[in-house]
Amino acid sequence: MDVVLWPNHSPTDRVHVTLQPDDWGYFEGEADAEPGWRYLYAINGTEERPDPASRSQPDGVHGASAVIDRSFGWTDGDWKGVPLENYIIYELHVGTLTEAGTFDEAISRLPYLKNLGITAIEIMPVAQFPGARNWGYDGTYPYAAQNSYGGMDGFRRLVNAAHEHGLAVILDVVYNHLGPEGNYLPRFGPYFTEQYKTPWGWSLNYDGAWSDEVRAYFIGNALFWIEDCHVDALRLDAVHAIVDTSSNPFLRELTAAVGDRAHKVGRQIPVIAENDMNDAACVRPGRDGGLGMHSQWSDDFHHALHTVLTGELHGYYADFGLMDQLARAIQNGYVYDGEYSLFRQRRHGTDGSVLSGMQLVTCCQNHDQIGNRMLGDRLSAMVSGEQLKVAAAVLLMTPSIPLLFMGEEYGESAPFLYFTSHSDTGLIDAVRKGRREEFAAFFEQGEAPDPQSEDTFRRSRLTWTALSSEQEELANWYKSLLALRRKVALKEFSKKNTTAYASEGDRTLWILRRSEIDPSQVVVSAFNFSAMPQDITLPFLLSEWSILLASSKDNWNDRIIVPRENFRPYKVTIQLPSFGVLIASCACRSQE
Repeated sequence: MDVVLWPNHSPTDRVHVTLQPDDWGYFEGEADAEPGWRYLYAINGTEERPDPASRSQPDGVHGASAVIDRSFGWTDGDWKGVPLENYIIYELHVGTLTEAGTFDEAISRLPYLKNLGITAIEIMPVAQFPGARNWGYDGTYPYAAQNSYGGMDGFRRLVNAAHEHGLAVILDVVYNHLGPEGNYLPRFGPYFTEQYKTPWGWSLNYDGAWSDEVRAYFIGNALFWIEDCHVDALRLDAVHAIVDTSSNPFLRELTAAVGDRAHKVGRQIPVIAENDMNDAACVRPGRDGGLGMHSQWSDDFHHALHTVLTGELHGYYADFGLMDQLARAIQNGYVYDGEYSLFRQRRHGTDGSVLSGMQLVTCCQNHDQIGNRMLGDRLSAMVSGEQLKVAAAVLLMTPSIPLLFMGEEYGESAPFLYFTSHSDTGLIDAVRKGRREEFAAFFEQGEAPDPQSEDTFRRSRLTWTALSSEQEELANWYKSLLALRRKVALKEFSKKNTTAYASEGDRTLWILRRSEIDPSQVVVSAFNFSAMPQDITLPFLLSEWSILLASSKDNWNDRIIVPRENFRPYKVTIQLPSFGVLIASCACRSQE
């Protein structure tokens, strides 16, 4: 094994350095090089390939790697991070967040997000991928920040700026597979196994021969983003697709390594999993046989909320659609906790009642649930503005960590489509064919947009134009909800002090949250999912409510005083307008 280096301005002045093997399959050597120098590994002395641990791929996935300056002018020395319980997450895609689609341009949006009430940005994967446009899940260089976004220095500038604005940075990382184009990792060792398959191709070798070093490669990657790039948290993509039969699973080892590093740097560094298995073991401590992660995405909450809003019941939505399921997702964490799933045709999930609210990340929308629709249509294209208000209020009044997808807060009209920019013609054809086949049943909607088309990418950009009056109203609603959420009883994540109840007949929902600090303080959130006004009966004995927020200013004043003659023992009935939301507080005692 050799390494070939040359100054960027003088590609003919190549320097060859012979590397020496050690007992563990690594090759070592020393050479003088400056930042910006290009280099390639020469396998067997002839086959030249980029560095699979490259920090920079300025010429793309097939080009030479580049030496970078690992030092950076950080100004966040006093940064202590944001506690997980204070996370309000804003998921964003760098390439479509702004017109320029760069890390530096994303910095210009940070003051807006801070003012909105966001505390953490979650950045979709930035590991080097083919071409200039991609969701990021086709990355093939886990250690290199995408060149078209601004490379490693651009990424570090974004993280540094986020910290200056008091925002934590969550990075979405992909450890279940690598993309097919530019994936030269198999030429360097047994990083993949044919024993298992993933939906995206080869499975990574986490439990076979030489898997210790495969694990080290990916654990080292997680620590690299934390140490060299000051990332505050990691979101692990589709951990259910990682097959590992070892006694000490890779995911547990990774989470423990991140925990050790967090202790070293003196701040929290949460690990958040995407896991569609409703598996509480994901966030159970490692000492108790779990994987030790800190939180996980809750698909059940999204599906339950989406179906009662839209009435869609195809695909995996066939398992949902009932108001009671939404209440159950809020109360218990999972809807399916061992029950039979019609979509999966088997029992699904584990007991979610053991989870705290902080161990669940909930959303109305995310990149998957929008982008994996044929037309990439957002919730704003499916329901009314008043229904969007209901969705936002349910999300932000639920005792879990909320996630907003970019543009959701003002009802962005642009879709978020699936897009790529591969150079491999065979792969391009395969992706196109796959999308056509996936949505063949939706022929009445036309043909799925071409993922390879630049127009598909451009259509997915946020517009950031002057907002309509309805969009401004929604944006102000989100801002008010986020401000309200910071109040004591709504920051707490105890589900034992939360009661959620739904009525299927009149399509109403209420959530009661009692403060752990002062149990007499109660916040009640009432929601009407119906187009008709509905009465809602709450199990409290009180005569005066302090109105915290209401979706219809015409229907409510600052307080509701309930006449004594309207009382029934321990119950109060109020009327909610169509698609109405009422959030009120009181000092009271429950029926119990």
